[in-house]
Amino acid sequence: MTPAEARAALDRLGAAGGDPPDLAEAALLLAVIDAPDADLGSARAHLAGLAAEAGALAALAVEARAAELAGLLAGRHGYAGDRETYEDLANANLLRVIERRRGLPVALGIIWIHTARAAGWPAWGIDFPAHFLVAVEGADRAVAVDPFARGHAPSPAELRTMIGRIAGEDAEIHPGLFRRMRDREVLLRLQNNIRIRRLRAGDLAGALACVEDMLRLAPDATPLWREAGLVHQRLGHPRAAIACLERFLSFDPGGEAASQVRATLSGIRATLN
Repeated sequence: MTPAEARAALDRLGAAGGDPPDLAEAALLLAVIDAPDADLGSARAHLAGLAAEAGALAALAVEARAAELAGLLAGRHGYAGDRETYEDLANANLLRVIERRRGLPVALGIIWIHTARAAGWPAWGIDFPAHFLVAVEGADRAVAVDPFARGHAPSPAELRTMIGRIAGEDAEIHPGLFRRMRDREVLLRLQNNIRIRRLRAGDLAGALACVEDMLRLAPDATPLWREAGLVHQRLGHPRAAIACLERFLSFDPGGEAASQVRATLSGIRATLN
């Protein structure tokens, strides 16, 4: 599959709306764009193999389910977080993660969700602010696990430490921090890691390409239209910036950012006169 074919497939998923039918396959489409030389066939075969192995798991209690998944993914297949080269872009590319068995929490989490669902167990991403987690559901409750830490279930104290890194030492744990994510949101969070790293490196064109691919999958993701417009502006693409910012306003004409966007649009248009 070429990057152009992957982007066309993302366009179709975005036009269909809602969540993609296969979370891992959608993540592979995004990965192909940045790693067209990787072995897509082998990655798909590996995911199919994980699904087959998961189908043989029979644990019922939720703690046992989490332990079975950890034994399969971290134990048998060696998946774990990349602590040595955390900022490497390969850690957010599912093809490279499958090759290396190392990745960021959200990339590893996609593999965990894929495998849990193949076992017939509901699983989803948790939008924990400081560190992506995965919920695995049992008969009467769900448990949160950390794919980056080989499936460890963080204690309340560990969760407070995680959130404290971004909200201060006095931050408290509350239910809102454990919001259940839609699969499409998981994919956007995955790609956001790439966007941020490219911006930090000064790669504006690469960051823009990432945002545009995110919009293929989620054309109604309003903040991304503003982001695309502002990056186009920084790159000296006034007409593209105007188109993106106008699209933003069509979604959010009265929000807090709308007045700022209108001022930005006025400034851009003035340069065209």
